[in-house]
Amino acid sequence: MDYVKAFVVGGIICAIVQILMEKTKLMPGRIMVMLVCTGALLGAVGIYGPFSKWAGAGANVPLLGFGNVLWKGVKEAVDSEGFIGLFKGGFKACAVGVSAALIFSYIAALITKPKLKS
Repeated sequence: MDYVKAFVVGGIICAIVQILMEKTKLMPGRIMVMLVCTGALLGAVGIYGPFSKWAGAGANVPLLGFGNVLWKGVKEAVDSEGFIGLFKGGFKACAVGVSAALIFSYIAALITKPKLKS
């Protein structure tokens, strides 16, 4: 049942994003930023935690989860280090995910042959 919930929640998030891309003039980059900010905002308000426990990977894998991880890192760093934690916390919390994305995209670039859009 966990897989079904994760699939449905992730699908709903993707469907909402697709509708935003199709029906508005928002650029994909702006929609991505909106998702990250929404995840951080929901984490700050306290809604994202219970939602994440219920939805599992369907809530944690999309960009909403990235925003929540940023929020958690900043909150923990500010609590322990004060004002300077505002700048360090997000980097520390997301370092593994960003590093993995960079490494795997580099490997994909080595394996595949890039093509220009025509």
